[in-house]
Amino acid sequence: MAQDAPAPPSEWLPAETLSTASRLTHWITENAKSTRAFLKRVEAAAGLAAPLQAQQIVELPRAAHKKGDHAPQADNDTQARALLAPTLQGHDVGLVSEAGMPAIADPGSSIVRAAHAMGLRVVPLTGPISLMLALAASGLNGQNFAFVGYVPQEANERAKRLRELEALALKSGQTQMFIETPYRNAALLQAALQTLHPHTRLAVCSALSLPQQACRSGLISEWKRDQRLQSSLPLDAPSVFLLGR
Repeated sequence: MAQDAPAPPSEWLPAETLSTASRLTHWITENAKSTRAFLKRVEAAAGLAAPLQAQQIVELPRAAHKKGDHAPQADNDTQARALLAPTLQGHDVGLVSEAGMPAIADPGSSIVRAAHAMGLRVVPLTGPISLMLALAASGLNGQNFAFVGYVPQEANERAKRLRELEALALKSGQTQMFIETPYRNAALLQAALQTLHPHTRLAVCSALSLPQQACRSGLISEWKRDQRLQSSLPLDAPSVFLLGR
């Protein structure tokens, strides 16, 4: 079966974000290839200030992809300032990430810090921010929550970490949010179902902002009783896991 055509940017980007993207010509990004694909869609929806071939796209250092760039290290600052060099010639520079919002569960913090240090104006623009969309759709506490990144891959360590997060959530009421690489999502879901207390609430939101998006929320006992909660999720897509009361 053919996949549905991707929705146009106007369906998932606010007008201001789309308008700003259409007029920029300089970009800092995680992945140049995916940014070019994004700009092709912007071009079709709103046009571009310069042809795609003339867009100046530079990638964040590889280390930022693997370890993040949130630590205030000299190397991070030096590299970030170099990437921001076009601003010294008067160009606005856009920061793009792979999963919805730069510097939130994605690299980009070093660029923002360097921009402030250089006296540049920093303007956050919203996109399909998966963490916030998942929290809103989960039915869990949106007044007190924490994103804890990835959980361990090894089974025993993963179960230990899930129990720690559950204990914190049940004691404090703070929703715990975490993610996994898509090809391990199914294993993480099964680990959660095997590890967590029957009366703990688990929500999983997959493929947010895509045509096949789905969010499911229920007690662990309900997840175990109703297989449709599991089978209806596109777990091969990026997903956000949330647990709490």
